[in-house]
Amino acid sequence: MSNNESLFGEVVYSYTRANAIADGVLVDLSHVETVKTNWKCPMACTDTVWNLIERAIQAGKDIEGIMHDIAVCAHAEARRVGRRDTICFMVWIGVCLHELKLHIGPGDTREPVMTLMLPCED
Repeated sequence: MSNNESLFGEVVYSYTRANAIADGVLVDLSHVETVKTNWKCPMACTDTVWNLIERAIQAGKDIEGIMHDIAVCAHAEARRVGRRDTICFMVWIGVCLHELKLHIGPGDTREPVMTLMLPCED
């Protein structure tokens, strides 16, 4: 069996992480200095999480501070629950408390990537 085939035959269509970033379904956060400092893997967030972040930015917060708060809360929860591929945690984004979910899994070329989303998103 080749890389493009499975038990069910050739892949007809796939929607990649790169496609989702290009379409705006995911927003790449890997360029943010706080993300580069706190995480070893590339990180993106869903457009719904990005909307929460954008509202906080418009209210006078900065992306570095928001991502710092997210990193601190996510790291604390990861230490509390141990090694898992998905953790849920609470964090203040601007003046609102939100529950977020951070998932680590394989990217388009099977490298580890992280996705920040709302608990109801997959």
